[in-house]
Amino acid sequence: MRRAFLKRVADMIRNEADTVFLTVDIGMWAIRDVLAEFPDRCMNVGIYEDGMFSIAAGMASRGLAPTIFGIQPYLIERTLEQIKMDLAYQKLGVNVVGTGAAVDYSKYGYSHYCAEDVQLIKMLPGCEFVAPGTAKQFLQLFNASYRNGSPTFFRVSDHPNMRYDPDVRFGKAEVMKTGSRATVLAVSVMLDAVMEACADEDVTVLYYTTLEPFDREMLAENCPSGKLLIVEPEYEGSLLHDVHKALPGRALRVEHVAFPREIFRNYGTYDEKMRHYGLVSSNISAKLRALRD
Repeated sequence: MRRAFLKRVADMIRNEADTVFLTVDIGMWAIRDVLAEFPDRCMNVGIYEDGMFSIAAGMASRGLAPTIFGIQPYLIERTLEQIKMDLAYQKLGVNVVGTGAAVDYSKYGYSHYCAEDVQLIKMLPGCEFVAPGTAKQFLQLFNASYRNGSPTFFRVSDHPNMRYDPDVRFGKAEVMKTGSRATVLAVSVMLDAVMEACADEDVTVLYYTTLEPFDREMLAENCPSGKLLIVEPEYEGSLLHDVHKALPGRALRVEHVAFPREIFRNYGTYDEKMRHYGLVSSNISAKLRALRD
């Protein structure tokens, strides 16, 4: 996903004169030619995330289309006040692309983890949050939204889905299969694991890559049983408010496969962490059986 994003940025800077790219000491080598060729619109500002947001907001207020890039915890947690005041309050269209979501940077410890990103951004009215599952989907979602005038956050991962790569639409969920006994919400990079777990199950699978705005209508149309399993690669409950808003007045039974709301103090590889916290197909199957029966 990261390579697809940086290639798209290079094309954008070369072909769209009102676009700007800012980064904080990451990704420079991949687009070094563009940095050298367009120093007025493509620059590394150093380790200065909060200032980068304010710079990008100022550029957007003058009619430019900025895209900024960094590591997810520093882009969102370190700069939350700038996001609130410079982007959301001012209603400025800045594209924020973050790598290292959740535990992607598994070897670097808690300072590099960000499982709370979805909840933080969804709490700021007017901000959008996109979590593609593949490089192709990143391009589809970015191209559909990067000029829509809203602060839009793109969560890119180094661990994409490898088997399933459906076309996706900004602001819409995709129906991967239909069934009657439960509805499973597969979010972003969890689609492969969900489809493996649900292969022989009489369930509906909805695939979400736009988390804000959340496609409530699609869920309302595809939840006949009132039983839901939310499989999300972020903190548990990040989408629960939207689920209840989509299904008002209905008795619901909801289960989760997600990261628990705790500080991650353990160590290991990405795969080891995903297994430890149960974000794998075997746990999805177990949760689904308990929900369905």
